[in-house]
Amino acid sequence: MDDFNVVDGQLCAEQVPLEAIAAAVGTPAYVYSRNTLCSHLRRFREAYAALQPKIRYAVKANSNLALLKILADEGTGFDVVSRGEITRVLQAGGDPAAIDFAGVGKRRDEIEYALEVGIDTFNVESEGELELIDRVAREQGTAARIALRVNPDVDPETHRYITTGKSENKFGLDVQRARRMCQTMSELSGVRLHGLHVHIGSQLTQVEPYVEAVRRVLGLARDIRGFHPALETINIGGGFGVHYRPNEAPEMHEFADPLVALLKDCGFEVHIEPGRLLVANAGVLLTRVLYVKQGCERRFIVADAAMNDLLRPSLYSAFHRIEPVAPRDGDTSLADVVGPICESGDFLGKERELPPLEPGDLLCIRTAGAYAFVMASNYNARPRPVEVLVDGDRFGVVRERETVEDMMRGEKTEPAAWERP
Repeated sequence: MDDFNVVDGQLCAEQVPLEAIAAAVGTPAYVYSRNTLCSHLRRFREAYAALQPKIRYAVKANSNLALLKILADEGTGFDVVSRGEITRVLQAGGDPAAIDFAGVGKRRDEIEYALEVGIDTFNVESEGELELIDRVAREQGTAARIALRVNPDVDPETHRYITTGKSENKFGLDVQRARRMCQTMSELSGVRLHGLHVHIGSQLTQVEPYVEAVRRVLGLARDIRGFHPALETINIGGGFGVHYRPNEAPEMHEFADPLVALLKDCGFEVHIEPGRLLVANAGVLLTRVLYVKQGCERRFIVADAAMNDLLRPSLYSAFHRIEPVAPRDGDTSLADVVGPICESGDFLGKERELPPLEPGDLLCIRTAGAYAFVMASNYNARPRPVEVLVDGDRFGVVRERETVEDMMRGEKTEPAAWERP
């Protein structure tokens, strides 16, 4: 469900024609719907209401300040994986006491900063990380709240690049190691264990592996509470799948119902980390056709957006629905929608049924609110796109289009001063 629909023959974001936005700000352009984001958050809260969970939006999905401010104003917390993401949350008005800091490779300066601003929890993934947090916290005269990330060795049945809960993955601690760390943590004065964390992957479309992972961690939590009564929180992660294709993922309640049944009377405070589920369908990417090229074997639609703007198709062979913004007459035929970058992997969609198109036609790439702009780059020295927020019948730029001068800021043709070690 989203708010990108045809109104009076024009594809609109809420009440604003997408063609009007493209005419005003140019293309490529990311366009976000405030109402879609808020309605997804409302539905998510309703689905998990029986657990009264603490929601920690996964900032890595989309870190635009305007979207973070909307979520902060709606009372969500945040799941972050870097100092930069903490800073963005604070800039957007987020509460530091509602931030969980995840990630396998936290640097010392990031740990220092997180403690200084007063985040809620560090999700810890190794003995070395725990020792460093303990040392830094003691130096600052404080104690850090810790949740151990458990790797339950469950196959989430998603793309191998976004699998995080199998024994072969770099994430988390196996059950036995997690139990041993809990037993010895009382020897460290700079940390306080208060929870367990699990996250098995992203774009999850099968409910059963998720439930099994949570069941395993819940069992471990009950065991640990026998000798560590301060354990009070279970963070069940996120990764909930969305509809890139029709009926690709379960509806919210289909995921929520078995988790609610499992956790409703578990006796632990529950944290949940939705990211993609909230923002994916709240965003689209607008791109204009540059050329239509008939190759020997197929038709190519060359657009002004490329893999540097939307990496997911090239990186994951991910599917995004592509459609003309204005109705086009004529029979559809197969075409590849590609970008200007000098890579054969630069495509936005392959073998798509599209009507006849001409240079200047505007295309809408759906479900582009998550893992889209945040993964954009300057490959081929291409500036990153503009980002636009729509609210009802109005729209505004929430990130200006990058310029070539922006990209070169900080670079020098030679060092300002040479040094010798």
